[in-house]
Amino acid sequence: MPSLQDQLRGLVYSTEHGETCPDCRRPRADCLCHEREEAERIAALDGIVRIRRETSGRKGKGVTTIQGVPLTHDELKTLAKALKKRCGTGGAVKDGVIEIQGDHREVLKTELESRGYRVKLAGG
Repeated sequence: MPSLQDQLRGLVYSTEHGETCPDCRRPRADCLCHEREEAERIAALDGIVRIRRETSGRKGKGVTTIQGVPLTHDELKTLAKALKKRCGTGGAVKDGVIEIQGDHREVLKTELESRGYRVKLAGG
């Protein structure tokens, strides 16, 4: 991590390269920080996909969350789209977690197992 002085004096924008990354100080087109973070997130997973039902922070509305899928962000979006279509509901991908509206744990478990993932139902 650069010192505070280096952070305050660092280049923010260049007419030659455009915006620069605040972490690695490279132009945004050449920055590898996002890819490195994705690789670290995938490496930290234990190979088990966990499915749980959550209602906290959603005004009582239940969603089914899927955590631990060892895919990149773009592949997660593609998988989420297929799962939403299978359940016939909406959803989103947030911070490496797939959220599907409603309680679809059993349907999602069978679908993910058919795709070759080890699945556990987590929570209550």
